[in-house]
Amino acid sequence: MTGAPLGASFDPDRIAALRPQTGGPPPGTPPPARFATTRRTWSRAGILTLTFLVLLYAIEMVDALIDYSIDRTAGIQPRDADGLDGILFAPLLHGGWDHLIGNTLPVLILGFLTLATGIRRGLAATAIVWIVAGAGTWLTGGENTVHIGASSLVFGWLTYLICRGWFLRQAGQIALGLVVLVLYGSLLWGVLPGQDGISWQGHLFGAMGGLLAGWVLSSDERRHRRQSRTGAPLSPR
Repeated sequence: MTGAPLGASFDPDRIAALRPQTGGPPPGTPPPARFATTRRTWSRAGILTLTFLVLLYAIEMVDALIDYSIDRTAGIQPRDADGLDGILFAPLLHGGWDHLIGNTLPVLILGFLTLATGIRRGLAATAIVWIVAGAGTWLTGGENTVHIGASSLVFGWLTYLICRGWFLRQAGQIALGLVVLVLYGSLLWGVLPGQDGISWQGHLFGAMGGLLAGWVLSSDERRHRRQSRTGAPLSPR
């Protein structure tokens, strides 16, 4: 070897920049810094989840004061042009306090866990679930029905957390998915039709949205695995 400087291909900063990011601290981060990064992410996830929950209760309070008229006008009305707005607003509305209270704990736990995987990644997953659940319900819901409730997000977060570890091939994420499956897996029966007054369409398409989010948001990691297996060089995106 000569004393010539290493070329750009051997620049460790450049190589690190080409590695896919998973939302956590970069590889090689010292334990104290890694813990601080994780704690900051969890704190932000907790604040965002609680803020969303407070928003749901505030909306329900206003809706109760005006005889639940918001539910009737801002929910998803399938295949009705006037009901398209419901795609945006339906997850924020509930058919009474019992409905909201029933969704509170799943929203708190699953919403937090989704955001704790990475704030931007968790928000992106929520956006995908929100749109897929709303659009699917609008297309397939029963005639003369109105669909509301955050349970579409709950089902999306549930399937996202379950499938994310498999797509990433990360032991910690797989373990988290298994724990979530054990605790909340029984909810998945809610994607099947049967019980009157329950929007199984919202549940079904919410769950499908979660699967789609898990697939889309793991694309960099899956690409990295393929290139590692084939020995192809990583290229910036």
